[in-house]
Amino acid sequence: MSEGEITIKKQKSLIVFVLILMSIVLAACSGEETKSSQSSNSGGSESGGEVVIKIGSVNNEKHTLFKGYEKFKELVEEETGGKIKVKIYPNGQLGDDRTMIEGLQFGTLEAVGVSTSMLANWAPPMLAYDLPFAFPDNETAYKVLDGAFGEKVGKLLEKEDLVLLSYMENGFRQLTTSKKEVKTADDLKGLKIRTMQTPVHLETWKKLGASPTPMAYTELFTAMQQGVIDGQENPYGNMAMDKFYEVQKYLTETNHVYNPMGLVISKKFFDALSEENQKVVKEAAVEAAAYQRDLNQKENEGYKQTLIDNGMKITELTPKAKEEFSKVTQSVYDDFSKEIGKEYMDEFLAEVEKNK
Repeated sequence: MSEGEITIKKQKSLIVFVLILMSIVLAACSGEETKSSQSSNSGGSESGGEVVIKIGSVNNEKHTLFKGYEKFKELVEEETGGKIKVKIYPNGQLGDDRTMIEGLQFGTLEAVGVSTSMLANWAPPMLAYDLPFAFPDNETAYKVLDGAFGEKVGKLLEKEDLVLLSYMENGFRQLTTSKKEVKTADDLKGLKIRTMQTPVHLETWKKLGASPTPMAYTELFTAMQQGVIDGQENPYGNMAMDKFYEVQKYLTETNHVYNPMGLVISKKFFDALSEENQKVVKEAAVEAAAYQRDLNQKENEGYKQTLIDNGMKITELTPKAKEEFSKVTQSVYDDFSKEIGKEYMDEFLAEVEKNK
């Protein structure tokens, strides 16, 4: 073999050695990146890195619900020494209610504040909360929600990879319209009323003679503005904070449904927390709920006054009209007894009666 051939052979060997060495280095780096990626994306993992609970909500940052989530954030971060951080995303930034709940199930979102009316799609006995004129007042609602019945139906969500931490509140729902004042059930005939995407609400407004139109809350203001619907029903806080007075003229105090709001967390995320941190998160949610309910009650009159100050006409139903609304919608109880479950329905009504 000539000297030139030997030199070429050595050069080839050196190139092969360098390529093998580079492959080993790249493989090691790739492994480290994968580990890093897995660590940063495992929301509930406490083995390393910062643990973050993202809370999504369709309500805005001035609402008492947002302030309730802020209280939850304060308590969790204080009790864990900042090891668990809480970030709040209001105004539907992370999607509508259904999208966010599905995010919890897929493990792409940690928590959401959402109406029990929507949660009933995953735990049908929660439809009992939507029965028209079921709760006579807030105090009765609190006792039922915080008692055996509220805990029992909340547990049903765990089969759907959801964990109910506590019940906050949106409050009693009221009716607004743009076309005319509603004093009796007859006045509702033919009016297109936006409702939540839940069957009990739809049937309630059908019984009252309206034309219920289900849609996501994030689409509601535009629909009113464009005249797609004639009216809607929501608690005072939502209407005042989101300036419904700009597109609605009349408000009738119906108090037809008390609207609890569940603070729900992803079961996948929750199960990955230590027992100690699970306890912290749960207790913080319960304390934040009590804080938010109290605040909501205090601010309700202010919300109502905001609507009046901005030109809305408030109508109070007469005792006769209230009785008519209740009587017309009574058959809704029978219509949904099977879907709610007779056992749950009987237990719910017994708890309401006991706690009045």
